Formats: sequence, C-alpha cells, structure tokens
Amino acid sequence: MHIADFDYHLPPQLIAQEPARPRDSSRMLVLHRDSGKIEHCNFRDLPSHLGPEDIVIFNDTRVIRARLRGRRLPGGGKVEVLLLSEQGDGVWEALATPGRRLPPGREIIFGAEGPLPEGELRAQVIARTAAGGRLLRFSGGGDIPAALAHLGEVPLPPYIRQPLRDEADYQTAYARVPGSSAAPTAGLHFSPEMLEAVRARVRAIAFVTLHIGVGTFRPIHSERVEDHLMYPESYVISEPTAELVSQARAEGRRIVAVGTSTARALEAATGNDGVVRAGPGRTDLFIRPGYRFRTVSALLTNFHLPRSTVLVLVCAFAERSLVLRAYGEAVAGSYRFLSFGDAMLIL
Repeated sequence: MHIADFDYHLPPQLIAQEPARPRDSSRMLVLHRDSGKIEHCNFRDLPSHLGPEDIVIFNDTRVIRARLRGRRLPGGGKVEVLLLSEQGDGVWEALATPGRRLPPGREIIFGAEGPLPEGELRAQVIARTAAGGRLLRFSGGGDIPAALAHLGEVPLPPYIRQPLRDEADYQTAYARVPGSSAAPTAGLHFSPEMLEAVRARVRAIAFVTLHIGVGTFRPIHSERVEDHLMYPESYVISEPTAELVSQARAEGRRIVAVGTSTARALEAATGNDGVVRAGPGRTDLFIRPGYRFRTVSALLTNFHLPRSTVLVLVCAFAERSLVLRAYGEAVAGSYRFLSFGDAMLIL
C-alpha cells in the first residue's frame, strides 16, 4: 500500500481551532459498513445509534502539562521538550528541539522565569531513542509532577494555532489517569450528561487506559505504509474490563470503542483465542488494511489528518474507498476536522 492511497484534500478553514460549545453539540457523520449508507446527525443523537446490549469502552487517560521550555547548558540556547512517557527513576522519553544541539551528556535547565521553590529543575540527555527523541534524566525541582504543574504547558497539536481558553477543553470529561501527551479526541465530545445518557442506553460502559504519545502522532514518512514503524505506547486493562469485554465478545455483543486509542488498546490486549488479557502492556500495533479486528465491532472517532496512522486505522476498520467517500462528504458539508472537530461513528 502506498501512503498516497490515504490522502485527501483538507481545506485549512475546516481545521477546528476550538471545541464545540457545549462540547456535545458537535455534528456526527454515521457510516454503515454493510450498506455504505451515510447519515448526517448531531452528536447528541449518539444514544439512538446504540443498542441495549452494546458495550462501550472509553480511554480514561489524562493529558499532562508535557511541554517544557528551557535552555541548554552550556550555551544558554532555547530548548523545547515534549515529554512522552515516564521510564522510571526520574527518566522520561521526550521529543526535544533543536535535537542536533542536544547530544547525550548535554544538560537542560527549565524555568526561565525563576527557579522552583524546591530548586531548579534540570535534565540531562542520557541517550537518543529509535524514534529520534531523547531520554532525559531529571533532577532538582522536587516532585516531577508538581514541577510540570508549575512549569509545563498543555501540548496542543501544531495545527491548533490559538491558546486554550480553558485547559479543561483538552481533557475528556472522564479523564482520570495522568500520562498522555495528547488527548483521546473522540472522547472530547462527551459532556457528563451525554456520558450518563450512553450509560443508561447500553448494557455497560467501561474504561481502559492508553497513554497517547509519539506512536499515535508520529507522521508516516515512508512511501509504503508497511514500512512505517509504530513506536510503543503504554496501556492498562483492568480485570473487570477484561472480563466484561471477553464475555461480551463470546456472547456476540457489539463492542463500541470510543477513539482509535481505545481500539488499539483493546486489540493489543486480545489474544488469538479472543480473550482480553488484563494488566499493563506496551503496544506498537500498527492497524492497517488487511488487519482482522478481534474485539472492536463499532468505532467512534474524529476526522483525521491525511496520510496519518489513525486514518490508516480507520481505513482498516471500514473499507478505504468507503471511508474516503465519507470524508469527501464531510468536506463538502463543511464538517469540522481534527482534534476539536466533529465526530464520525462507524457501525
């Protein structure tokens, strides 16, 4: 497969710069895989498309203030760091700019406006990563999460060009477990009231945790899709969720994944026997056309960037030409695209 097969024209004016207000007032395109039928709805119509035997699974990761600004030592040049995942013992995987000036051994100091009450926050580059990032060992500044709360910024995608009015706009209503560098954006449509409306409509809802990092948003640079390497991301499936989903699957119930990150966590945790394994894990699963879904039978998602891994995943869940036809209708209908954009339900 060529990456050009997953291209489409996205007019810049359709890239949403802020969320719908209220968040559950966005539009929703519904795509039926069996018939190819496309419906144009409001997101508040979601419960009417769900059944009383459905199981709906959400990703409860919480975005951290993962963007840090600092300066190199020696030299004093400006540095920007995006934290991706904690490795333990004060070590974090990160993307750093300018990378060419940050070889192993280089130090970075954060907090240009003055030191933290517990002292300056510093990091030393200890290694390069396979994804082109850096491993950083932090010191000083006291508790790292507290330092991030003081110094860090919410890492908005580069196509969102204006600051947040409220940091809560880039968190789901049910965000619980800190660790993501990006929001699971399909979940941004849910208000607490909509979450309860879904809970009342279906057999059960449950949560998994997948911390979104470079594995999800790293661009595909290879001409052949198969040559792209996904970078691992961490997930956790609880025992109750694993048991619920495994039983539902065995009984033939529909399992609705809210977001591509939820779908990846569920698929990564499902064995060849169809049983979902509980516990923590790391996955580099790259879902692309030809992949046979083991667990997920319906998907709620947003409209994604051309040539992205998440668009490739959507084109694996529904036939590529059908997805691109739906995207064409969304463009023609002036739907709002990407993180703060409208929703797409694939049944």
